[in-house]
Amino acid sequence: MAKEAQAAYVERLRPPGGKRSAKRDLIVNVFLREEGHLSADDLVDVIRREHQKISRATVYRTLQWMVEAGIARKVDFGEGRSRYEHSYRHPRHFHLICKSCNQSYEFLSSDIEALIEEIVSAREFAARQSVLQIYGTCDECQTGRAQPNEPVTTELVFARDALRIAIATERSGFDFYTRAAKITKDDRGRRVFLKLAEEEKEHLATLETRYAELLSEDPQLESRPTFLFFKGAADGLFAAGADALGKAADDKEALKIGIRCERGSHRFFKRYGERFEDSEGRRIFLEFASEERQHLELLLREYRLLVKRQSKPKIRRRVPGQSGLASG
Repeated sequence: MAKEAQAAYVERLRPPGGKRSAKRDLIVNVFLREEGHLSADDLVDVIRREHQKISRATVYRTLQWMVEAGIARKVDFGEGRSRYEHSYRHPRHFHLICKSCNQSYEFLSSDIEALIEEIVSAREFAARQSVLQIYGTCDECQTGRAQPNEPVTTELVFARDALRIAIATERSGFDFYTRAAKITKDDRGRRVFLKLAEEEKEHLATLETRYAELLSEDPQLESRPTFLFFKGAADGLFAAGADALGKAADDKEALKIGIRCERGSHRFFKRYGERFEDSEGRRIFLEFASEERQHLELLLREYRLLVKRQSKPKIRRRVPGQSGLASG
């Protein structure tokens, strides 16, 4: 994390009237530098290796302050002690906890979050926090296959998964618009679909380059466990729409399917992008939401124009020599 961004973040979360403390700032900086889930004693050990004069009580008080300020989250893995994880650039998530090796693995699922929201809404419950922890045995403990053990930030894995979802959506969008252009009889509508297909192709190339650059930061990033689980986006948000095109009755229906796909894609990326804190994954989602919004507006405009053209009464062309009056 860049020191300037980190300092600005901590300052923004400082409670009104809260006094600055050199020791507190040092503890916060060390905490945000470390990855994983630290217990209070873990943090004390890390800090004392570098700064002998900071007391255990000061570390404990600062951890509590960080939780209250929103810098850290407190988690309980059933060990009889609490652990702490970053909130900055670290979206809300759930945990898989191995009872054999005591390792924890993070993930985020839109399906679980949607179900939680549905239950909360149905019960008219004012939720403040949701926690899901699944206990069991990890793949390494079951099979003996070693997993990558080099440190990696959740932010990097989060960005990788965000790009994977965006790339899948671009691919499905390109397929959708290519198919739509082939079946559309209206010349103007066909040109619009071809234009959008070309844009999807260009954006796909940009995202794939961005993905390759991200992988260069960590040679094992491709094989690291998935963090973002978005069931409906796994094959791209236009996959169902592309299948529906085969049943489209006319050009208007093709445009309506495209509108539904773009509206759903825009809402998806905007909704989750706004939930994530400042991170590369958030930027990817919000950039994509903006792009999908532009496509949605274009399709809506074309749909209205098509309806208008089709609703105009057809003018019969006069044949030379005809008076238009019936002969008596």
